[in-house]
Order: sequence, then C-alpha cells, then structure tokens
Amino acid sequence: MTIADRWLLPDGMDEVLPPQAARMEELRRALLDLYHRWGYDQVMPPPVEFLDSLLTGTGTDLELQTFKLTDQLTGRMMGVSADVTPQVARMDAHSLHRQGPVRLCYCTNVLRATADQHQGGRSPVQVGLELFGHAGLEADLEVLRLALGSLSAAGADEMHLALGHIGIYRSLVQAADLEPARERALFEALELKSPGEVAARVAESVEDPALAEMFLALVHLHGGPEVLEQAREAFAEAPAPVGAALDQLRELCAGVAADYPQVTLYFDLAELRGYQYHTGMMFAAYVPGYGQALAKGGRYDDTGRVFGRARPATGFSMDLKLLASLAVDEPPCDGIWAPAEEDAVLAEVVARLRQDGERVIQALPGQRTGPAEHRCNRRLVRLGEDWQVSPLA
Repeated sequence: MTIADRWLLPDGMDEVLPPQAARMEELRRALLDLYHRWGYDQVMPPPVEFLDSLLTGTGTDLELQTFKLTDQLTGRMMGVSADVTPQVARMDAHSLHRQGPVRLCYCTNVLRATADQHQGGRSPVQVGLELFGHAGLEADLEVLRLALGSLSAAGADEMHLALGHIGIYRSLVQAADLEPARERALFEALELKSPGEVAARVAESVEDPALAEMFLALVHLHGGPEVLEQAREAFAEAPAPVGAALDQLRELCAGVAADYPQVTLYFDLAELRGYQYHTGMMFAAYVPGYGQALAKGGRYDDTGRVFGRARPATGFSMDLKLLASLAVDEPPCDGIWAPAEEDAVLAEVVARLRQDGERVIQALPGQRTGPAEHRCNRRLVRLGEDWQVSPLA
C-alpha cells in the first residue's frame, strides 16, 4: 500500500468536513426541535443488535445491506444497523410499553454494506420519526406535514411529493387468488413499469376479466391528482379496500394541498416500493437537482408483532447529509479574534464572551493565519487596561 492509498476511504464512505459539518449540526438541532414541538420524544438506538432483531418486520429487506459480525460474548450473529425504523419499532413494542399513540424521533449514523443510486452513500446520518398506536388518516397526514416541514427547514423551496397506496395492489392480488410464483412474476412486471410485460403476466395469471382490466389499468395510473378520479372509474367494481385506499389518498391530497399549496403532488398507483412491509399509504418527497428522494416513508402497521406487540405505525426518514447539502451558501463569518497574549483581564473577557454564546478564537503564539481564515468578523482590542470587541478593520 502506498502512502497515498492509506488515505483512501472505502467506496460509498465519506467524511464530513467544515463547513458542511456545521450545517449538518445546525440542521440536526433545528429538526429535532421541530419534532419536539410536535410532541416527539428522541430515542438513541444502539449501533449493533442481534440479527434476529434487526432483520424482522421492516428489516427483512435490509439483509443485503447489513454488515454482520459475531458477538464474542455469546457467539450469536449481530448486525450493524442499516436502518433505524425496525429498531424504533422494537423500542415501542418491547421497551416502552406505553399506551395510546407514541411519537418517537431520532438522528443517528447507520452503516450499509451495499448502496445504489436510490440510497445514496453507505454511511448516512439517518434522521426521522415514527408515530405508533394510531391507525387513522390523521397520523399519516401528520407524518406528511412533518416530512415537508423538514425539507422546508433544510431550505427547500420547490418540493414534489409522490404518493401511492400499497393496499390497492394487495387487494387486487387477494381477489385474484394468485399463486405465489405467478404473483411474483406480475409484481416484477409492475416494478418495471412495462405495459407489455404486465399484459403478458396478467394474461397467463388472472382469469377474471374484470380483475385483469384492473391490473392492466394499474401501470397507467400515474400523474397529478386527476389520476385519483381516473382510478375511481377503473376500479368501480374492485373490492371495497381499493375504494377505501383511494378515499385515503384523496383526503391526504386535500390535507397536503391546504397546508403546502406550493408542493407538486404526483400519484403512482403501481408503485410497489417496500411491498414487504408497507401496509398503506407510502410517499417519497423530491427536490429539483437531486436524483433521489430526500424523504421516504409511509404506513407499516403491525411491525411490532414479532416483538410481542402489534401496533399501527407510520413514519419517514431522511439522510441528514443530503438535507444539509440543500444549503449552498457559506456559513457567515461570525467570530471574535483574540490575540495570543498572556493577560488575566483578556482571559476573563474571553471566558465571559464564550459563556454568553460568542465564538471566540484565540491565536496561538507564532500563528501565521489570521481572523479571516478563521471566519471572524470582530476582534478584541486593548483599550487602556480593558479589552473591548471591535469590528474587524
């Protein structure tokens, strides 16, 4: 290994340097304060858990993303957290035992063995929240409002919200009584958004003509709010849960439009992301200039069942690193430069300023850099036997 190679980071791993680290910390505080005002309690999940805890419920999709290691104390397999959601679900179901709705938020590092263009890097700082214990639409709308509010707090002016509902596809599959292999083939065709492939799979798998037409319609039902009316016609004879899902999407659309009229709404009724764990509405929020969603979430009821307590659940998560990149301006110069002098009065003044919340940088003997390099816009100058803050000349 050459000297240069010693400084290389593994693919997908990155370090956060100034001023980006300062942006992230400022945004972390702003988001956690926002969630606190809405009644969300912060939790701090452990970085490592036993695999049979991590890879249950929502965690089953995460197996390929999870770094695995052996616990030297017990010999059991452990995993490094790749997604906080299953950990928070375990906390609600097993550790807290609270009655009624529970609101939890978090901001913590996770580590992923694999990553793709939709996930970003392999070491995100995951920030988000979960609302447990309420199955009503009010909880989903609260989560949507906070997701959009988080993006606004990060500096997003233009936002696009994509909404779907996994219950539509699930209900059609149940009504068609498809064999697992045929259902899997149809699922893969819908994921590809290929009308021809979907038509071929429907022709070989769905015997009921009315249901076949509904499956064929799914791949075309994407676009603005008008899609919901088109879906109402296409699914007029569908099982009752399909109509209920469309009603939910309509109410969520109205709620978001009332609070965030500037947000562009998009619907995709064939979106099957998170099919293994989502149970209701799901969403992804986008900002122009980013090729991936900055916030993703939805409803995932009964995840806590594997921990002994089934509960309704809804929430979302984001990568704080990506969010902080929304702010492109350099942080303002706001510091006080103190000279490198051994002076008791100067030391008292510096200590008092720091206690008052000021950022004071004291020079070191022989230091060649000055106030400008350390983002200072003021300096301490001696006036007689005292020291006073003066604007940088």
